[in-house]
Amino acid sequence: MPEVVTLGETMVLMNPDSSGPLKYVTRFTKQIGGAESNFAIGVVRLGHGAGWISRVGNDEFGKYIVAFIRGEGVDTSQVKFDPDAPTGLYFKERREYGESKVYYYRRGSAASRLSPEDLDPDYIGSAKFLHVTGITPALSESCYRTVKEAIKIAKSRGVKVSLDPNIRLKLWSKERAREVIMELAAQSDIILPGLSEGAILVGEREPEKIAAKFLDQGIETVVVKLGKEGAYFASGSESKFVPGYPIERVVDPIGAGDGFAAGFIAGLLKGYSIEESVKLANAVGALATTVTGDVEGLPTMDEVAVFQGKKEGVDR
Repeated sequence: MPEVVTLGETMVLMNPDSSGPLKYVTRFTKQIGGAESNFAIGVVRLGHGAGWISRVGNDEFGKYIVAFIRGEGVDTSQVKFDPDAPTGLYFKERREYGESKVYYYRRGSAASRLSPEDLDPDYIGSAKFLHVTGITPALSESCYRTVKEAIKIAKSRGVKVSLDPNIRLKLWSKERAREVIMELAAQSDIILPGLSEGAILVGEREPEKIAAKFLDQGIETVVVKLGKEGAYFASGSESKFVPGYPIERVVDPIGAGDGFAAGFIAGLLKGYSIEESVKLANAVGALATTVTGDVEGLPTMDEVAVFQGKKEGVDR
């Protein structure tokens, strides 16, 4: 059984072959994208087992997604093919400067029909971590109930729960996002917010204050992501800023946060301290930005070691 289990929607990503507004783009590369499957692939590349629970359409896109994720070594035995709903789709719009944009075509998708009945308690209960995000409960009422049930199962079986808020305001309002994610946070052991998410969820913009507010909720470990600056963590009596790794040229920033989460959880699975786990997370997140695509830049441990200067790379 996998060491880490996650659940959520993965879509076909149409990645433009050139930057600029989509109305001027004529060529796209078909890839995949989904926060939870990105995370699962990242965990596997770092040497640990991960399983992904989802629904996809019983269509060519759904078959492509499952084949790709299975090919990366992620367990897909809990994925169901839905004959009555399509696989989701989204387009990325890349800019040379500023943030990339995404355009979703996912309303009524197969994954939005996830329900608590899709969960196998023994599958979740056999893991060491359940990783959830704030994206899945935003997709539908049934997805919201599914995430809550997955957390309930995990807590009843002694499985640690990690939560990446991953707020997507194209999916719901700030008010609803705050209400639901704070409800899920209260049941989580680990939370991984960014600065902007901290402002939405707890009304604070400083890492230390964001962490303090979540610790007050009873969460064991808070890691505040600071982008290229690194991350700040707090857990009980321990807290520290961990500097990031500067990247000379960011090619594609989308997926970096999922890589960060994968690096942090993989570090804990390896028995690293929280600080060492954050260092690994920073490295994985940085490397994820150097390649076009949501998962293509997620590194192996050997690649991380070379990047961190712990090992000499051999290219020829």
